[in-house]
Amino acid sequence: AVLFEMGRSDEIMHRFPAQTGSVTVITLLQRQLNCATTSSMGRLFDAAAGLLNVREIQSYEGQAAILLEGLAEQHGKVAALTNGYVISNDGVLDFLPLLAAITDCKNASYGAALFHATLADGLMAWLLRAAENENINTVALGGGCFLNRILSQTLISSLYGHGLRVLTAQQLP
Repeated sequence: AVLFEMGRSDEIMHRFPAQTGSVTVITLLQRQLNCATTSSMGRLFDAAAGLLNVREIQSYEGQAAILLEGLAEQHGKVAALTNGYVISNDGVLDFLPLLAAITDCKNASYGAALFHATLADGLMAWLLRAAENENINTVALGGGCFLNRILSQTLISSLYGHGLRVLTAQQLP
């Protein structure tokens, strides 16, 4: 779906030749049939893993994210991608520019590190904007993606650095 959104649907069959339904997926996307939208950050990890050829199909929930985190850790820290995300006037955070940037990345560990750095940077900017708009100084982070140590540590450190108090889950994500 990300390749389709980038206007690169012709690459779907070539990038994922083992996926026999790729032609059907293209048709469904073109006709906008059975195309559910999601706001789940987990699907962002899935898309990045697919684009970087890390994992096409998961055996369990979170597998792609775990593999990406491992690759990012192997590579080490990188600077966030400038203009790797867009925050619309109505507060929607869009990482399509980041996904477009890693689409042609030949080094999966670098792409994974860039993904993590830019994801944390975009979330920080989004949360700072929301905190300012709502006049709050405390934010809560929750969900399975915050089990990702690179993402959570980078984001929490950045938010603290900007004066926000951060609440995190203690027993369950």
